[in-house]
Amino acid sequence: MSRSVFRILIVALLGLALFFGWQSWRDWQRGYDPETVVAASLQGLQEQNILVPFTARYVAVVTSTQSRLGLSAKKTLIMPGTVRYELDLGKLKQSDLAWDAATSALTITLPPLRLAGPEIDIDAISEYRDGEILLTLTGAERTLDAANRKAAQAELIKQAKGTTPMRLAQGAARTAVEQSFAMPLKAAGIDAKVTARFASAPAR
Repeated sequence: MSRSVFRILIVALLGLALFFGWQSWRDWQRGYDPETVVAASLQGLQEQNILVPFTARYVAVVTSTQSRLGLSAKKTLIMPGTVRYELDLGKLKQSDLAWDAATSALTITLPPLRLAGPEIDIDAISEYRDGEILLTLTGAERTLDAANRKAAQAELIKQAKGTTPMRLAQGAARTAVEQSFAMPLKAAGIDAKVTARFASAPAR
C-alpha cells in the first residue's frame, strides 16, 4: 500500500470518527428533555427540605412599669436575638413550576418564607431598673421581667417582618432557588431563563 493511499485512509477514518462523535454529541444533547431536568432538580430541592437563605440579628428595647401603694417600679430590658428566614422546600410541588417551551423560560412559584426564632443571645442581655423599694418588697420584679421578655420577643419578630429585611430575605431565596434550577439546565446544554417568585409578590 502506497503512502498516499494510507494517508487517504487515515483522513477518511478521522472524518468518520469526527462524524460519529458529532452525531453522538447531538443525540446526547437531544436526550435531555428540559422538563425531565427540571423534575430532577425539584426532587433534589425537596430532599433538602429546609433552605435558610437569610439570617438577621435584631435588638429589642422594652420597658415595663408597675405602681402599688403609691410606689412605682420600672425595668428596661435590652435583648438581642437572631431570626432565621426559612423556605420549606418540601412544599414546593410540580404544579408550582411552569416551563414555557416557546421561550425556554421556567417560572417557579415559591411557598411563603417563615421565621424561625428568635434565638436569644443570653450573654448580651442588659437590664436597667428603677424603684428598688417596690421591687424588693413585692413580687413586682418577677411580673416586670415576664412582661419584658414577652414584649421583647414580640418586638424582635416585628422587626424581622419589616419591609426591608423581608425584601432582602425573599431576594436571597429567589436567587438560591433560581440557581438550583438554572445550573442543571445549563449543564445539560439547555439555555433557559429561570425566574422564581413568591405568590404574594408582583411579577418582576
